[in-house]
Amino acid sequence: MQAKRQLAILGSTGSIGTQALEVIERHADRFSVVALTAHQNVPKLFEQVARFRPTLAGLTDARFSLKDVPADLRFCRWVFGSEALTAAAALKAADTVLVSVVGMCGLQSVLTALEHHKRVLLANKEALVAGGKLVMEAARKAGEHSLLPMDSEHSAIFQCLQGAAGNPVERLYLTCSGGPFRTWPKADINRATREEALRHPTWSMGQKITVDSATLFNKALEMIEARYLFNVEPSQIQVLVHPQSVVHSAVGFADGAVIAQLGTPDMRLPILYAMAYPERLPTGGAPLDFFTVQALTFERPDPERFPALRLAEMCLAAGGAACCILNAANEVAVRQFLQPDSGKPITVGRIYTVVEETLRRVGNLPADTLTQVLAADRLARETAQSLLP
Repeated sequence: MQAKRQLAILGSTGSIGTQALEVIERHADRFSVVALTAHQNVPKLFEQVARFRPTLAGLTDARFSLKDVPADLRFCRWVFGSEALTAAAALKAADTVLVSVVGMCGLQSVLTALEHHKRVLLANKEALVAGGKLVMEAARKAGEHSLLPMDSEHSAIFQCLQGAAGNPVERLYLTCSGGPFRTWPKADINRATREEALRHPTWSMGQKITVDSATLFNKALEMIEARYLFNVEPSQIQVLVHPQSVVHSAVGFADGAVIAQLGTPDMRLPILYAMAYPERLPTGGAPLDFFTVQALTFERPDPERFPALRLAEMCLAAGGAACCILNAANEVAVRQFLQPDSGKPITVGRIYTVVEETLRRVGNLPADTLTQVLAADRLARETAQSLLP
């Protein structure tokens, strides 16, 4: 009988975390949960701890302490504040660490898990965007398949590469639905509001990722991730707007052949593929029905209407901490877009201008160490914040 994988799930109450727990329950003979962490969703975390009974649980919001935990849930070790992620990532009982937290805290979590020779299932963009060089170096030291992508596009590329047989990649095709503004004129996109940006036509995700999908910053960040994950040049990455969200990404080869991964828009597929790799297990979702797919269409993204892609290309060319700065500035702007600190909401267009102006003001900085990456991130956030109303 195959040994169970022992999972630590960082960000267990979010969309990825909850779906991961769903497929773990479906395959309880193959997976066990040994650690769960969340930020603020205390009721959800308590419910998960009661159900899965991990050996460690944590809340990263330092306002909480053991006195907030019901007596019947104190059977496991509880950790609070930033130490919660580090403790879960390094937990001896865990052989696999699923990192689905949002933000720069994911970078340190990934590095910690890799340093402790865990298999990392990555659903945190900031780790590779801000610290791609550091993460890939740590992954190489940790061994083959120590870092597996969990988002749908990079999982699709990884799946396609299983059929490459060592042949070099000519091009990676990253698909996106185009979001709610796919057909909107530039002026209307720039004026778009929070409510309009959150109406994603295909996927159900957290608010930050939904806004990033509307602005195509999500795809810009995925371009950066792909450059590091698959060791390709930026010129080899092509974004395709694909409204049907059936082709999740593809890989092109020297002979002109393109291998694509298709499926219904269901995040349980890439989640379970990473968890069970190299096996494939049933997700419980509906398989793709080719007879109901009437057409598959593809469009070239418009960098004038969606400047995020142009900014990503610029940052990849610049190197250093440029991608880290882009990510930090976007996070600050999107937070103001969603929950304005000053009570003055900003529009989608302002997100783009804040990011571009932050890049210009901060300039190029080194990113050879974690200290340098964190310093660049901090300066970028301060600069972006100063540009907001």
